[in-house]
Amino acid sequence: MQLHELKPTNPRKTAKRIGLGGKRGKTSGRGGKGQTARTGNSMRPEMRDQIKKLPKLRGHGKNRARTVNSEREEVVVVNLARLETVFKAGDTVSPKTLVANGVINTVSKRAPKVKVLATGEITKKLTIENCQVSMTAKEKIEKAGGNVTK
Repeated sequence: MQLHELKPTNPRKTAKRIGLGGKRGKTSGRGGKGQTARTGNSMRPEMRDQIKKLPKLRGHGKNRARTVNSEREEVVVVNLARLETVFKAGDTVSPKTLVANGVINTVSKRAPKVKVLATGEITKKLTIENCQVSMTAKEKIEKAGGNVTK
């Protein structure tokens, strides 16, 4: 090894001096208040390594309530009054027939889950299949001579 082959072990750069007035205002690139914003504070490297290993809370977007339950299938509501206008007496009502008659739209190219509610009156005899039905709607359908099957 010769003199011209020696290299310094540490770089000649000095740390940027911030928070001393001048071009950087407010927090001067030090974040908020507290211990980490003060001079002389530095985290020990082994502590930093421990913190880096902790998993961050990921994949929740802006509105956590909406994104956490995003896989949940929404139920489409259909009222008895709508069934009265669209279907004839003796027809079978199912999610597929509701889509076919244009009462509801498909979700991801499939017929969604449907719940029949008791808003309005029904006089026709209808058979309800593969739909959730409220108690009062079930009573009205059976009173009109129809029936509800799962």
